[in-house]
Amino acid sequence: MGASGHAANDHASAHAHAHTPAHEHCPGLLLLICGPSGVGKTTIVHELIRRFGGLFSVSATTRQRSPQERDGIDYFFVDERTFQEWITEDRFLEHAQVFGRAWYGTPEAPVRAELAKGHLVVLDIDVQGADNVRKRIPEALAIFVLPPNEQELLKRLRARGREDEAAIERRFAESKLEIARAMQGHTFDAFVVNDTLPRATDEVSAIVAERLAKRG
Repeated sequence: MGASGHAANDHASAHAHAHTPAHEHCPGLLLLICGPSGVGKTTIVHELIRRFGGLFSVSATTRQRSPQERDGIDYFFVDERTFQEWITEDRFLEHAQVFGRAWYGTPEAPVRAELAKGHLVVLDIDVQGADNVRKRIPEALAIFVLPPNEQELLKRLRARGREDEAAIERRFAESKLEIARAMQGHTFDAFVVNDTLPRATDEVSAIVAERLAKRG
């Protein structure tokens, strides 16, 4: 779901980090980027948007907005009642409740509007969310970013310095389950190992460029 990063109607429109010229005769491309916390996928996503002039899909969430976050830019911050109404009205490509607390979801209308204009739309999403999106938009391109090995992933989680050791160990366990689910399923078109960020970014970019070249 758009929970990993992931954050939808009048209030919702896909936020453009860069403008992509519309392609009159080419459909857009929905790109799903997945991977465990600490694997570097967020950096890859921002570089893809820079290289291809894509749009980053903004998720909706019921969690509280932090002082530095901007509504409609980082997330669409809505209350629980509104979010549940959107679920009932089937407005989400995918949605989920994270850790039994806040809800996150990817609004469908703004994504489809940008795809209709021929744009590249990128979702930074978890495996469950990617599974659900592929059911609604099967032509989406899904790429899973892997760490070189488990110990390197643990090292990167610790290097971020964001959490205490107990939280890091919990996130590490969740990441291993996420990787196993991705590897066992049929959602992903490609798996890219992020051994070095420049090489992994180039590999993901090549996959995206190849798919974009086939549009039309």
